[in-house]
Amino acid sequence: MIIYLTTIAVLLLLAPLLLSFIKSLKMVLLFKRPSSVFQGYRNFSKLMQKETIISQETSSITTYAPFLVLSPLLVTMFFLPPVVHGAFYVSFVDAFTITGLISLSTFFLMLLGLDSASAFGGMGSSREAFISALVEPAMVLTVFSVSMMAGDLGVGQAGVNLAEHFPKEHMASFLFAGISFFILLIAENGRIPVDNPETHLELTMVHEAMILDLSGIYLAIIETAASVKFVIFASLFVSLFIPFGLEYSAPVAIVVFIAKLFGVAVAVAILEVNTAKLRLFKVPNLLGISIVFAFLSLITFYVLGA
Repeated sequence: MIIYLTTIAVLLLLAPLLLSFIKSLKMVLLFKRPSSVFQGYRNFSKLMQKETIISQETSSITTYAPFLVLSPLLVTMFFLPPVVHGAFYVSFVDAFTITGLISLSTFFLMLLGLDSASAFGGMGSSREAFISALVEPAMVLTVFSVSMMAGDLGVGQAGVNLAEHFPKEHMASFLFAGISFFILLIAENGRIPVDNPETHLELTMVHEAMILDLSGIYLAIIETAASVKFVIFASLFVSLFIPFGLEYSAPVAIVVFIAKLFGVAVAVAILEVNTAKLRLFKVPNLLGISIVFAFLSLITFYVLGA
């Protein structure tokens, strides 16, 4: 239990660092002077010290929504596959529960955008709902497919099974599911080419449009929730699709896991530098590819056994 709680604490502390690392690496790849990889912590500290200003046109939803956005994500952290062999983990939580908790967080974020009494907030919520409606079924299919290959519908147990016995005989299905999930990681976290988290153009915003009117502690909580969500998706990706390192002892296993998370961050940074943001109505084409790969994974597993 101590290792279990320690791992969750490490991942929570690591969350702002990963997003700051992606931003810094992108600037290095673009031959610009990079910002500090610890900028995320500095931003959090700065926002926590600033005054919180709320529009008179908003309701109590704006007061409670930031906490409701973060809470389901914190609960999801407890259901991730284990990092260390023999450590405590929750084995019975399946793809529907994980997707449901993440969707619940997104729902409260959309409510926050709608409650802002701003045209941009409503626009961002509408776009977020549009994207989430395509992401959620693909995520359920993808995680379900991998769980079936692992021999257990529980996400935690699936991660353990994959680490102990990698299904080489189902490599094609495994590859299709991995491609599908990586696309979902990009889309659900608002990364290029689906969204640009660093844009200053309101008309192109999705996630940022919903939080334009926030400040102070509320903005700090939402930014924390965004970083925690990225860690959740990255952790699921490395646990299910790069399932090695679980056999090591506690300190080494955690270091290997963190290295894999930074590997995902490097891949995201390289993709963003070499890719342009898609038009909003082109996004369903990309997410459609994710759904197709998820179905291909299931079909090749059940029909072809590959």
